[in-house]
Amino acid sequence: MCGNHDSLPPSPPSRRGFLFTLGAGLSAVAAMLAGIPIIGYIFGPVRGRAGQAWITLGAVGSFPEGQTRLATYDNPFRVAWDGPTAKIACWVRRVGGEQFQVFAVNCAHLGCPVRWFQESRLFMCPCHGGAYYEDGSRASGPPPRGLFEYDYEIRQGQLWVRGGQLPTLAGPV
Repeated sequence: MCGNHDSLPPSPPSRRGFLFTLGAGLSAVAAMLAGIPIIGYIFGPVRGRAGQAWITLGAVGSFPEGQTRLATYDNPFRVAWDGPTAKIACWVRRVGGEQFQVFAVNCAHLGCPVRWFQESRLFMCPCHGGAYYEDGSRASGPPPRGLFEYDYEIRQGQLWVRGGQLPTLAGPV
């Protein structure tokens, strides 16, 4: 015999080799799936999503003077899978005439939705007992500051707010 190994038939793959290849392939797929959100986070600012837009809340007459009302608007930067979460609530307080205050519904402490209580003229947070006066300033509890306010404008008898981005402590005070 001459030592020529070219004529030997190839050996069938072993069970161990097959399972190793299968495991390595599934691990690679899992790593790619886990990496998609990380890559999105890193390149998100480059994508340049718009921050805010002007949105109408309704006629000025639908907000009586001296009262606070809950209003909602559709997030202008929604995506198909947002569903009902694209509806954003805000509290509208008509101080008088064309002077308004429009507050985010979220507590400045941990973001729980605050409720307005007309009898006590206070906004109350159910999560940790935060309270705010009717002008949105902090009354008591753990919140570090008053309620977040939206910019607003009156255009042709309609109240418009600058929305589309939820306020955070990192934003302007």
